[in-house]
Amino acid sequence: MRLGALLGPVTGESAPDRLAEQARTYAGEGFESLWSAHALGRGFMLTEPFIALSVAATAAENVEVGTAVLQAPLYHPVDLALRIFSLHQVCGERLVIGLGAGSTPSDFAALDRPFETRFVELPSMIEVLREILRSGRHEGVDVTPWPTVRGGPPLFLGTWGQGVERAATEFDGWIASAHYRSADQVIAALGRYRQAGGGRAVVSTIQLPPGTDLGELKAKLDRFAEAGFDDAVVLILPGGPSPESVRQLVD
Repeated sequence: MRLGALLGPVTGESAPDRLAEQARTYAGEGFESLWSAHALGRGFMLTEPFIALSVAATAAENVEVGTAVLQAPLYHPVDLALRIFSLHQVCGERLVIGLGAGSTPSDFAALDRPFETRFVELPSMIEVLREILRSGRHEGVDVTPWPTVRGGPPLFLGTWGQGVERAATEFDGWIASAHYRSADQVIAALGRYRQAGGGRAVVSTIQLPPGTDLGELKAKLDRFAEAGFDDAVVLILPGGPSPESVRQLVD
């Protein structure tokens, strides 16, 4: 199982340098992927995902980068396609785009978007996004992507419940958040994903606060690996264990 890390919040006047340093540190310790979450209006700030991954991809040239996950209904599909094409230009084939419906009302309120209809909007929004990534066009709009990025990167679905089977049949991979689910629940959902023919499976947002028991963490990561997850993505919170100590837990 590969090990990745979510880029954590950085603050202060040196924030851009800290983000690059964080990416270099994870890459130097052997983490195979770096990811950025999408959150706004929650009383704390995360670097905007496309900016964060542009910095990370430039600072750490040999690791995969991805979004875990973008709240797709908060974007206009043309705007999102242009952002994806632009980041794809920076990252090349290292890029993975994780998309989801969103889970936090305050994020939608911040942009005056309806929260209750997000699951209804998601399929049609992604359908339009796929059309633009494939052809560069939609209903008279011509984005005219560069030939090297036409088609876009792999699309993963960050989802739960009935969406697990959809991730297996309609997307290049599945991102399962371990933040609100137990290891048993996540592993049970992985079984459904595999049964539906799913490919790459990522368990993400494994939060590591101060005082994290590394023995318990290793046992959890071992369970995820034995169950068949391809990737585990940790979020080391301020004061949490060192990247070096976490990396040593995964072969």
